[in-house]
Amino acid sequence: MTNVTTYNDGKVLRGEIDVVREFPLVLRVNDRELVTLIASPHDLRFLVAGFLRLQGFVSQVDDFLVLSVCNDYGIANVRIKGEIPAELKPVLTSGCGTGVTFSLPEAAGVKEGEARGQVPVAAVFELMKQLALHSTSYKSHGGVHSAAVGAPDGTLVLHAEDLGRHNTIDRLAGEALLKGIPLAGTILATSGRVSAEMAAKAALLGIAVIVSRTSPTDMAIRICDQAGITLVGYLRGTRFTAYTHPQYILFP
Repeated sequence: MTNVTTYNDGKVLRGEIDVVREFPLVLRVNDRELVTLIASPHDLRFLVAGFLRLQGFVSQVDDFLVLSVCNDYGIANVRIKGEIPAELKPVLTSGCGTGVTFSLPEAAGVKEGEARGQVPVAAVFELMKQLALHSTSYKSHGGVHSAAVGAPDGTLVLHAEDLGRHNTIDRLAGEALLKGIPLAGTILATSGRVSAEMAAKAALLGIAVIVSRTSPTDMAIRICDQAGITLVGYLRGTRFTAYTHPQYILFP
C-alpha cells in the first residue's frame, strides 16, 4: 500500500491505495544474460516460457532443461537444448513495460491463413465479456493490461494480466506451452491497442481472430492481412470494426 493525498472538490484526504507493481526480471539462458523483462510479479515462469517461445528459442516443453524463477532476487535461470544466437539485436517495442524483442514483425514468418470456419459474432462479444469479468487487477487499481484466448464459440480458455500488453501475449503463450494447450484457431482478446509485435506473435501462435476494445496500428493491420487473421477493433457495446478478413465472421 502507498500513502497518498487526495484532493476532491475542495477537500483534502489522506489514505492508502494499492498501486501497480513493476518487477524487473533478469533472464539468463544457458548461462548468458539475455534481457531484463519489466513485468508484473506473478506467474513469471509463464512469462519466461512464452517470451522464449515467441522468440523462436523453444517450441515444446522438452526444449527446457531447467526453468527456474527466483522472485527474491529477480532472476530467471533457464537452460534449453538449443543455443542462443551469438548476435542478437534487441528491438524496443511500444507500450507499458517497455517491451523488447529480437525479431522484427516482418521477419516473424507469418503466412497465409489456412482454410477455416467462421466465428459467430456472439463469440467475439462473449470473449470480450469474459475478459472484462476476469480482469481483477484492473478493477482493483487500474494501469494493468489483460488478454485472453477463447475457443471459436467464445468460451474462455486462458487469461493473463500484466502492466505490459505485449507481456500478456507472452504469458498466454507460455502457459499454453507448459500446459499443452493448442492455440491454433482460437480467438485472442486484448484490452489494449494491437501493435505490430502483438499481431506477429498472434500469427506465430496460429490465432484466427484478434479483438480489442481500442485501435490497431497500420503495421498490425498489414501483418494480420498477410497472415489471414481477422482483426477486430473498437469493440464497445454492440459495435465493432473489422479491419481484415471479415469473411471469417458469421454475421446474423
